[in-house]
Amino acid sequence: MQLVWDNAEFLLRGARYTLQITLVSMIFGVLIGMIVALARISGIRPVRWIARFYVSVIRGTPVLVQIFFVYFGLADYGLRLGSLTAAYLALSINVGAYLSETFRGAILSVPKGQMEAAYAAGMTTWQAYRRIIFPQAARVAIAPMGNTFIGMLKETSLVSTIAVTELLRSAQLLIAQYYKYTPFYIGIAAMYWVMSTLFSIVLHAVEKRLSKAY
Repeated sequence: MQLVWDNAEFLLRGARYTLQITLVSMIFGVLIGMIVALARISGIRPVRWIARFYVSVIRGTPVLVQIFFVYFGLADYGLRLGSLTAAYLALSINVGAYLSETFRGAILSVPKGQMEAAYAAGMTTWQAYRRIIFPQAARVAIAPMGNTFIGMLKETSLVSTIAVTELLRSAQLLIAQYYKYTPFYIGIAAMYWVMSTLFSIVLHAVEKRLSKAY
């Protein structure tokens, strides 16, 4: 394991990219998921159909295929993206589909009487969602969102296939240099585990805080 320690700085740089990709993809994924969730419960039928089709396609195809489509496929139509940009886009689209179902279920879990009461108090639909529905739905959604966060952290390893130097790619480069597999794979496995554990601790604290707030 001395090789891992000697190259710790290089691996930590890869871990930083892993966290960066995870956070950026989750931020945009949350935005996409919220929009799609609202589209899924919209009263406009074509909007519901489009949203349902998007979720079905993304959840029904491998994330690696989606990464290749964004990076290689779009280039066939003149849209050439950098590897890091393609990673952000592909993972955001992927996680957005999964989060949309989480958000939709959380919103639908709020009793309909809450919306009716908001209308009776003179609120607009947006005000009712912002002040009444979303805060209650957030408490329901936070736990499954945490699982999605951790899953996304591990799925970032797939972007190594398009030459993004995240944690797995960093290990692969070191393996090619030293011709040693086990130490580097054990090392990055431990780093993934630590990052996942820290995510779990933070999300548990947020979930606990939300449960006290309501």
